[in-house]
Amino acid sequence: TRVGKFLRKFSLDELPQLFNVLRHEMSIVGPRMISPAEINEYRKYGINLLTVRPGITGLWQVSGRSDVSYDERVRLDMYYIRNWTVWLDLQLLLRTIPAVIKGKGAY
Repeated sequence: TRVGKFLRKFSLDELPQLFNVLRHEMSIVGPRMISPAEINEYRKYGINLLTVRPGITGLWQVSGRSDVSYDERVRLDMYYIRNWTVWLDLQLLLRTIPAVIKGKGAY
């Protein structure tokens, strides 16, 4: 639908996940949650995903989302996990704003 495309383009469909953040099930910034079927895509790196809470936004989201290959997504997630700092989270939050406004890679 047109409404659905608009919500997806500007990531408004992600807002309900804020409840998951409040319940400490997710973080605002972090690797995206993956489905059980996707764990094979992460191969030997999959265990690293269990060390952090999934996030609403992160490197993958600000780097082009669906325009980024899955291998690149894995690489970005592993970089985030290995190099996490509060400063990195702040940078990603600031980069999220223009990424959402532009809607690039949002299916």
